[in-house]
Amino acid sequence: MNRIFAKENRSALLLITVAALGYFVDIYDLILFNVVKKESLISLGYTSETDLKNYGLQLFNWQMGGMLVGGILWGILGDKKGRLKVLFGSILLYSAANVANAFVDNITSYAIIRFIAGVGLAGELGAGITLVAEVMSKETRGYGTMIIVTFGALGAVLAAIVGGESAGISNVIESITTIHLENWQVAYVIGGVLGLLLLALRIGTLESDMYKKVHQEEVNRGDFLSLFSNKTIFLKYLKCILIGLPVWYAIGILIALAENFGGSLLYVNGKVINGQAVMYAYLGLSVGDLISGMLSQLFKSRRKVVILYLFFSAVVMWMYFGTTAGRSADWFYFVCFLVGAGTGFWALFVTIAAEQFGTNIRSTVTTTVPNFVRGAVIPITASFKALEGSIGTLNAAVFVGIVCLLLSFWAIWGVDETFSKELNYTETM
Repeated sequence: MNRIFAKENRSALLLITVAALGYFVDIYDLILFNVVKKESLISLGYTSETDLKNYGLQLFNWQMGGMLVGGILWGILGDKKGRLKVLFGSILLYSAANVANAFVDNITSYAIIRFIAGVGLAGELGAGITLVAEVMSKETRGYGTMIIVTFGALGAVLAAIVGGESAGISNVIESITTIHLENWQVAYVIGGVLGLLLLALRIGTLESDMYKKVHQEEVNRGDFLSLFSNKTIFLKYLKCILIGLPVWYAIGILIALAENFGGSLLYVNGKVINGQAVMYAYLGLSVGDLISGMLSQLFKSRRKVVILYLFFSAVVMWMYFGTTAGRSADWFYFVCFLVGAGTGFWALFVTIAAEQFGTNIRSTVTTTVPNFVRGAVIPITASFKALEGSIGTLNAAVFVGIVCLLLSFWAIWGVDETFSKELNYTETM
């Protein structure tokens, strides 16, 4: 690995470090809600299964809605004001929201804070990937994005551990400050503090030279609406979004509802806990991202590896619904690990988006694309719920999953190969 980065300057390596750590905290916060939602809602007085399910989904949708708004906002700002400002601005916002989230006392304030957190969470990945893609050489930038996403995915593992094991930390805080915090409150505070500490690494990080050059030119930058003004550009943009649909189908349906599927639907032998399913899935995602990045560099292709992963995801989806019924909880968790591994083309998916467009619109695309995919969990879950009553829960989940996979296959087949593509150009919009 040292040889791979031997030609990269100190600034590039520091940016990879900051972006990877930022994405780690980003994923920690993004996933933490699904880990502690039940405990936090019970603490606020919502104890019935109906309330827990409905309010949990409602709050999750507020968070994802914030990411849709934030994706557009941060993306445009990244092209107009600079990638580095967005990277640290987004970290500051979601860190502050995390701390505030620990002290909500009603469902309305909870929803508002999750929306604000979603806005903040939307900017970090796109800004980090754009910066690294522009700063590193075209031959090695795939390794940079691989490291960011591979390490960042482990934030979900920390969220699962902290979300379930915060009692000891809570006792320490109470002994020092006499302030009692519940487990879920401690988990949110830890996320906020981690993000704020990360801002100290801002020293020494530099803006990309590609952006500096475009910033000095008379060129239209960050024009989000221009992505819809030309059929060719719009279809390319749409395909970049559709490629990632299976990732958030897997996270938003198969993993987020693991307790429901593993319990009364698949009758898994043993108790299935959402936090554990999340942890194993994101361990798989981290492994999958590492392997996909290596394969991409080996085959010198982004598209071929994504297609390979989509076929693997189809097999794993069959395993989830076809091999877990009546089996042990350990087997179910192993399949969750494979579900995560199958979504391990996330790094390639975001890199493909960054490499498809010119420097004057790259941040807008790279930031909005993953957040539109994250936001797509809203229509994905809505479609699932709409079909549930007529064809059953399991059939609805399978049908929605197949549609997501088919759309992703169509999209990746239709985009250009961008491995080692020169990125120092502007897009004519």
